[in-house]
Amino acid sequence: MKKYQKQSGMTVDAEYREEQGNPFFEALPEILGKEEVMKRLRSQIPYPKDIQKRSPEERRREVMEISKWFYPMDYMYTIYDMLYRAMSATYQTKNIVDHIRQMNDLYMDFRTGREREFQYATQAYTGAVLGVPGIGKTSTVQRCLSLMPQVIVHKNYGGKPMYTKQINYLFVECPSDCSVRTLAFNIFSAIDRAIGSDYLKQATYQRAVAASATTTKLKIICMNHHIGLIVIDEIQNAIQTAVKNRQLKPLVKFLVELTNETSTGICFCGTMEAEDLFMSQEHLKRRTRGFRLLPLKYDVTYRKFITELWDSQVVLQKTELSEKLMKQIYDLSAGIPSYIVKIFQEAQVQAILTGKEKLSYEVLKQAVLCLGIEVPKTYGWSGTSISDFTVQEVTVNEEAVESVEIEVQTTEETSLEGDCQEEISLDSVDGRRDKLDAENIMDEEIPGIAEKTSSKRFYAVKRGRKKSERDDSDLLELWAENPSADALLLNLEQFHMLERRCF
Repeated sequence: MKKYQKQSGMTVDAEYREEQGNPFFEALPEILGKEEVMKRLRSQIPYPKDIQKRSPEERRREVMEISKWFYPMDYMYTIYDMLYRAMSATYQTKNIVDHIRQMNDLYMDFRTGREREFQYATQAYTGAVLGVPGIGKTSTVQRCLSLMPQVIVHKNYGGKPMYTKQINYLFVECPSDCSVRTLAFNIFSAIDRAIGSDYLKQATYQRAVAASATTTKLKIICMNHHIGLIVIDEIQNAIQTAVKNRQLKPLVKFLVELTNETSTGICFCGTMEAEDLFMSQEHLKRRTRGFRLLPLKYDVTYRKFITELWDSQVVLQKTELSEKLMKQIYDLSAGIPSYIVKIFQEAQVQAILTGKEKLSYEVLKQAVLCLGIEVPKTYGWSGTSISDFTVQEVTVNEEAVESVEIEVQTTEETSLEGDCQEEISLDSVDGRRDKLDAENIMDEEIPGIAEKTSSKRFYAVKRGRKKSERDDSDLLELWAENPSADALLLNLEQFHMLERRCF
């Protein structure tokens, strides 16, 4: 059983698998697989069952529930994986001894200003998730963070009392005035919300204190509560204000010091407007690398997205989603998920208000005019479309692995008893493990095939890919793993072997 499954809420009591001197890293939850993350990220629309029988007023009110709908995509799991690794990297760099040394250095630097002697790791994760407005950056990051407990309470470790609250992550809005003090206050406020402290109240009572003293106090508090990752949202607001008021250097200097002196990871989140500034500052280039997200392409990912959303109609005459209608919606929204949802939502309101009770291109166009949506057809920034992220989970054949381990253990015991001097080669073990996996797959009977053959293989080739980037998955093996009609259609869909009308 995975850790913290019996506990609910964002604050949990620490659970350790092993105690090896690093309680903050050992108490972290396990990273989740793609299937579980997608399942927990998904959010359906809570329509009443008799929605079609409701009055127009009630249906217009219920259509606002579409804003709660959330469709998970592969790029979201990639962001979840990045956030988890960024958080865990903070705790991997230091054990308890290193943490105490770092705390002492912060206190001595604050009191004496002496030169610091670094005897611990100072590198922490710094990166950025930038994208066009409406791509789903903020909602994705917040939902991914919510899959992990925010606060872990330590009470005992190694048979001795140890009471401390470990804050795994904070989500902070970047101040619009680009003030270092305001950003520090925002972080204080986020800490207070997480653990119920009153650091913000204490800081506001001391407004006469210099900004440097406030930031040093913040660094000490970050160390005291072992903050793993700080996500700073809407970073483009600070960039715009900083350039205008020439206050960029103090803010950047503060964030760099916070990362280096506390080993706390920082992830910037915002629009592409911040990219120009990041690239112009040499010391920011390596600290702000990360995802640059562009809208959906007109492909399978878009089709899945719009098809599932289209099922949530509240109009009396449901319209079938045709290929032409898909293309029209894509042109109106430029493939931006937020705009697609807003257009679909407003189009239903307009259809009910006008009494047409049916979605059409004219109604969709009217919704776009009401919302004032005007999207560019091309973007001047380089990046990756959220359609291009692909995450494949590899399932391990546990029985085959266990049999290989038993075989290896038996061979080792035999060699020891016989005083044999030969060593077991790791390559031979891996080879036997691969052989066992292959035998288990090929020994299963594949429905619909009278004769099994290992010489003829069917490889899946993704359409439009270069030869060097083609997928080498064997369709027979994929089918043998799950010989159901649904699994077959899923595999064919994944490798673009279904015709468009099937969507």
